[in-house]
Amino acid sequence: MKVDSRNAGGVNRSHGRTLAQRTFFSLGHLAIVLLCVWLLCGGLEWTGRLLGQEWAFADRGRSALLVGCAALYWLRHAVTLFYLLARRVDWPEVFGLLAFFALIEIGLLLTGGGLFTETPPLFRPLDGVALALLLIGSYLNTASETQRKLWKRDPANQGHCYTGGLFTYSQHINYFGDTVMFAGWALLTAVPWALVLPTLMAAMFVGYHIPALDAYLATRYPDEFPAYARTTKKFIPFIY
Repeated sequence: MKVDSRNAGGVNRSHGRTLAQRTFFSLGHLAIVLLCVWLLCGGLEWTGRLLGQEWAFADRGRSALLVGCAALYWLRHAVTLFYLLARRVDWPEVFGLLAFFALIEIGLLLTGGGLFTETPPLFRPLDGVALALLLIGSYLNTASETQRKLWKRDPANQGHCYTGGLFTYSQHINYFGDTVMFAGWALLTAVPWALVLPTLMAAMFVGYHIPALDAYLATRYPDEFPAYARTTKKFIPFIY
């Protein structure tokens, strides 16, 4: 049976507006960020008292920064949904990723805030590295997608594979950017086991999403993508 590459890798790559899904997705993600704000502003203590527990953030400065990370990610996500993303967004993807965002954003906040273990106060030198990774990763993802969007707007480029800008360094520089961003976000919790998150994310990109996307691109751009794939690193610039 022939597999439709447009629906491989857990997403539908057919073009379409799907405005209701995008709006629900963005508002659902915003609700998660606002829940993080509520937890930071006393909601965690209130919930603890309700359950007969003494819950509190050990490091409010670090916790506030982690809430800021969630807010930045929501802003980037909204830009992606309503401006950058041309493909359809289907309901299973919406609900699946909202559950993922809730687990990750609330989980990193509670972990970095010291609910499960003591964390050092801001700022350590490693926190500066973490913030740099967060910002660099965010830039790599959003800037590369924006470069491609602007290039695709030229009618002369319709039907052609974009290989310029940041995509000259990696076929999937946007995925690499998200991995770098989450590595910085995880480091900012000051809890070493949080680095499991970007490690698993990189494994999912390399082992699942990238092969499916490559199959789609090879079908969509049979005269251009194979040559691009032979001469450009797949994921990590200059390395892999």
